[in-house]
Amino acid sequence: MDGGSAAARRSAAGVALLVAAVVLVALNQRPAVVGVAPVLRDLRDDTGLSGAAAGLLTALPVLCFGAFAPVAPRLARRIGLETAVAGSLTVLAAGIALRLLSPVALLFTGSLVAGAAIAVANVLMPAYVKREFTRPGTVMGLYSASLNLGAAASAGLTVPIGTALGLDWRGALGSWVALAAIGLAVWVPVAGVGRNRTAPDTPGAGSWGLLRTPVARQVTAFLGLQSVQFYSFSAWLPTLLADGGVPVGRGGLLLAVCNVVGAAGALVIPAQAGRMRTQRPLVAGVVLAYLAGLVGLLVAPSSGTLLWVAVFGVAQGGGFALALTLIVLRSATPLVAAQLGGVAQCLGYLLAAVGPVVLGALHDLTGGWRWPLALLLVLLLPMIWSGWGAARDTLVGHRARTTTGARPAA
Repeated sequence: MDGGSAAARRSAAGVALLVAAVVLVALNQRPAVVGVAPVLRDLRDDTGLSGAAAGLLTALPVLCFGAFAPVAPRLARRIGLETAVAGSLTVLAAGIALRLLSPVALLFTGSLVAGAAIAVANVLMPAYVKREFTRPGTVMGLYSASLNLGAAASAGLTVPIGTALGLDWRGALGSWVALAAIGLAVWVPVAGVGRNRTAPDTPGAGSWGLLRTPVARQVTAFLGLQSVQFYSFSAWLPTLLADGGVPVGRGGLLLAVCNVVGAAGALVIPAQAGRMRTQRPLVAGVVLAYLAGLVGLLVAPSSGTLLWVAVFGVAQGGGFALALTLIVLRSATPLVAAQLGGVAQCLGYLLAAVGPVVLGALHDLTGGWRWPLALLLVLLLPMIWSGWGAARDTLVGHRARTTTGARPAA
């Protein structure tokens, strides 16, 4: 994927508009997933879903993130990266709308469609940022922070929106279709949909051949294990707190706090990572924050809930931003970034999708949340191992064809 002349001709105002478009796409990539958690208890009461089935519902989009991630680079080469992202927003809106229909099967279908749409943007946006901006770390920070803010908005506002508009849980979930429409309306004219500016594939074994290198495998594992923490926590935190006597609406607000605090970490860490030869200090800081938040919820869940949720938020926001930034930093070219992103997100999100289901089943089996939280603590060990390797100063695809063309600063 090369930086074409259109990128070089952008004015400062044009760059600002492009950053705004990137932010709007990012804001759309989490509400369809995280917005389910605050209404999960009402949803289960209405549909009769078991804990494991409800966990599957929250995990289904994440499963799609993995299953459809390898499709994204191929789609971008066929129709253009910008057009592929526009298509993903359109399909996302359709998936959200399907949830408004009453059959339970369509609730799962809508989640699947939304997850497939988000998978495309998940993979292509970091590659787009690497191609279009001379300082991708700064824009990746804004992008990652916006992912957290989108998650925070859906966690904190889904229930209040439903209440204010007199909607049931289906209507509350469906209200996020408006954000997808806004994102599409801004992205299409600003990004220049319709121009196929992607380069042909690089020679060699292709995306999956990247896994022959240890660092690619470690980037993949770090992304997956970090995502297990985030999606498991996001799926079950309001229910965990409700089981402890916290009102459902407040549980959603605490999940929103988690993501708002995470946005701060997501904003800072990518820019810092771009200035460092090795990102190992950042990996250690993320894992220590996870450790503190999980231990706090396990040992003293009611006496310091806000603190533990906030600390966990710092970990998940910074950790996910670091995982995405490592994809960019470890890649020699934007095309390699798209390929590595496709592979890492495919395997990483397939792993992450297991988390909510296993935690829900473990909760049903034990009748509490101690064992689910203990499992998340154990998973920190392989996370720091993989992150340590992924953070070393090396490149994947260093023999790939380099790109040409000026890129706007950000």
